Amino acid sequence: MRMADIVKETNGKHENMVEITVKTIGPARPSRLHVPSSIKVLDLRKLIAEKNHLPVENLKLILQGKVLHDREDEDDVYTRLNDGDSLVVAVKPRAPVGLSIDDDDEDLKFQLPQSTSRWKKKLYSFLRNRLKLPDIILMAIFSLSLKAWALVILWFILAPIAHKWDLGPLYILGTGFCLIFLNLGRRQPGDVSAYSIFNEDFRELPGTLNADAIDRDIRTGRI
Repeated sequence: MRMADIVKETNGKHENMVEITVKTIGPARPSRLHVPSSIKVLDLRKLIAEKNHLPVENLKLILQGKVLHDREDEDDVYTRLNDGDSLVVAVKPRAPVGLSIDDDDEDLKFQLPQSTSRWKKKLYSFLRNRLKLPDIILMAIFSLSLKAWALVILWFILAPIAHKWDLGPLYILGTGFCLIFLNLGRRQPGDVSAYSIFNEDFRELPGTLNADAIDRDIRTGRI
């Protein structure tokens, strides 16, 4: 991509051109680059890759200690540059032939599926980038359905009422039993429970060890 094309695309989004210093990690010497003061991160990566003859897909840009990303919530990200800024460029090594290796830390973090609605992606971006919530909390938030969240909110609303009527322990025990029964699976026709009391004619699983089996083995001389 040429500079003229980028200036045309960013018309109205920048005030002037600035000169930045590009420092590539490795033996390469720092270079200077004239770019618009406001530019898409993707266009900036393409410019640096073209000038330094580097693979654009393997470039990672770092400005003031922050990694620049091309897109956020499926929208192009613009970065604001000042005259004299230093931009660090890291080149990820190519994966060996026949292997697909990606050492990007972003792939190790919790991410929403591509089919997630736009408002959920906006909320996820706000909680992660603005509030800096850890991934374990984000996973808990976005793994629950709206129905589950409604039940959680209802539980917290009813908890003070149970405490006021001195029913706190009973309320917690009742919640525990409800969670157990709601998470019980349904047996398919022909399936046998591990507990004989739940089976027809109290039928036991083969190999079950109980008092009757021990008594039978003693009488038959197996023990």
